[in-house]
Amino acid sequence: MNALQLVWSQGDGVSRAVALLLLVMSVSAWVLIFWKTWVLQRARRDLGRIVPAFWDAPDLAAGARLLAERDREAVLLPMLEAARATPSGGSLAAGAQAPAQLTRRLRDALHAVLAQLQQGQVVLASIGATAPFIGLFGTVWGIYHALVGIAASGSVSIDKVAGPVGEALIMTAAGLAVAIPAVLAYNLFGRWLGACEADLEGWAHDLRELFAPGSASSTGQDD
Repeated sequence: MNALQLVWSQGDGVSRAVALLLLVMSVSAWVLIFWKTWVLQRARRDLGRIVPAFWDAPDLAAGARLLAERDREAVLLPMLEAARATPSGGSLAAGAQAPAQLTRRLRDALHAVLAQLQQGQVVLASIGATAPFIGLFGTVWGIYHALVGIAASGSVSIDKVAGPVGEALIMTAAGLAVAIPAVLAYNLFGRWLGACEADLEGWAHDLRELFAPGSASSTGQDD
């Protein structure tokens, strides 16, 4: 009898609910791990390759086309579009000074891109923080289940104790098995996100200089 069969056959409804919850958390964590690895690796490669290619473009229109074609995770193009945008007339945004308008648009675009890249981080952190305690709850409940069985039988025997105690130990191991990959992935992705954020902040600063009032790009000659 394997571990899952032991939990399912020896446990009660609470134990089964805990096991199912840990299973759902594990599947969710691994889906996020594979998905975010794919997304962040693509974003990091694009940041390293496309930004130099953009600055090597002959003009802004060519650079914009390059971003539209190669920015696979859409982390660079939204900021360029924000820098090129103009607020509609009659709004508070349009009433601000041009440098302030540009800074605000780039800041909002940067925050939106970072929020896009950070998707799933809260879920991973929550799984890593709560899974050990959910497993511990399953352990405590399994021990309680064992004590109830002993009390009901009126005698202490190995067959009355082994199943519930084994269930309890399995719950502890399951909680750790779910939490450890989530925590490791969260820390790794945090490092990758930090590198992406630094590159994107540099990109935003360079765009601000490019589109600053008085520069060639700010006159709209790329249109």
